[in-house]
Amino acid sequence: MPIFTSPGSPGGPKSHIIKFVNCRLIKGNDLVDEDLWISSKTGKVIQSQIAFYQHQTIPDEIIDLGGRILAPGFIDVQLNGFAGFSFSVVPEDITEYVKGFRQVNKSLVESGVTSYLPTFPSAHKEVYEKVLPYCGPSGARRNPSDGAESLGAHCEGPFISPTKNGMHRMDVLQEALDGFQDILECYGPDNLHPKHDSNDIFNPIIKMITAGPEVPGVAAAIPDIVSRGVIFSVGHSEATYEQMKAAMDAGSTMVTHLFNAMRPLHHRNPGIFGVLGQGDKLQRPYFGIIADGVHLHLTSVVIAWNAHPDGFILVTDAMHPAGLPDGMYDWTNGDHFIKKGNVLTLNNSETLAGVTIPLVDCVNNFYNAAGVSIPEAIKPVTSTPAKMLGLEKTKGCLEHNADADLVVLSEAREGSGRKELLVDQVWKFGSMVYKR
Repeated sequence: MPIFTSPGSPGGPKSHIIKFVNCRLIKGNDLVDEDLWISSKTGKVIQSQIAFYQHQTIPDEIIDLGGRILAPGFIDVQLNGFAGFSFSVVPEDITEYVKGFRQVNKSLVESGVTSYLPTFPSAHKEVYEKVLPYCGPSGARRNPSDGAESLGAHCEGPFISPTKNGMHRMDVLQEALDGFQDILECYGPDNLHPKHDSNDIFNPIIKMITAGPEVPGVAAAIPDIVSRGVIFSVGHSEATYEQMKAAMDAGSTMVTHLFNAMRPLHHRNPGIFGVLGQGDKLQRPYFGIIADGVHLHLTSVVIAWNAHPDGFILVTDAMHPAGLPDGMYDWTNGDHFIKKGNVLTLNNSETLAGVTIPLVDCVNNFYNAAGVSIPEAIKPVTSTPAKMLGLEKTKGCLEHNADADLVVLSEAREGSGRKELLVDQVWKFGSMVYKR
């Protein structure tokens, strides 16, 4: 047995290693009583056996979590805005946009979100040209003080069905009569060309596009879209079951906010939802679910989870009034939102216009409605979205060499019997960025 001297002793070199003890780790479908070692220097999870026995490293700091849960950082793949800032509203002074974007990143971590896709409802091409370059993957600096990181933009529209537009403006919706060329023209070629960061990682600015495959020209463009490392998600769509299957054959792997703004399930035409009923040996897509208790009855949430638990992803679809008091808020083109509790609607309308609750509340709603285990409740905001994005080795897990994006959770129970998971701490790239 080798003899070790603590690098953390006075005058000795620092190891930059932090060891979490007396904690329960989320690993797959299990809660595991196990220590976790991370490096604040590399921002990565490290293997304790290698650090201790091979490199003879002793942690600088040992943190006793008192039996609390240690989970990967949450991932939200549909976030339109937060705390008064909207990704799709362009100010006259673009520096104000950059400031707002950075403030969202710093604010989001308080809800446990460490990575997300800034999302753009249907807009004119000028909006995409001006602001998409600021919304691409932002984690290359690996600076914890930046807060949550963008994993790339999510463009939700404008190639969607005019009969399933929801709160999307009709005057900006488009067809793609010239196929992929129209899509390039809309979003801008530079935003769809893969770029490599300092770690030589394949990163287009746009990570996901939501569109209706039945919209003229869209289905033919799917192979070109996915060949550039962009995920094609079906949403705001009148697609039939057959059209959805054809989109999947062409490369689509995701469905945007299942049930909302799409053809409903019918016993003679199951529509988009029908592909979740295919056997385990057949391809089934990932799908987003808004579990705010407003967009969907929670029984529908549970039905979707039971149909395909490995594809189930919780999203907020949050708009910029999220995190703000009730009231009226400006939107584009002179429209306004009305925020009343958890309900957000367009002014003078019953049309739902997004979500105002944090992602952890969606987790808790699902956790209670479905009666699932804690790991099963956490997977839809960690490992499942990471796999959908092709980032399962670096995000959404606590394995060796994954990014040390962490959430410390405690458990509570209300008088009604409702169970709650509370965000106590959030760590980004190996450093604590929030403490309740």
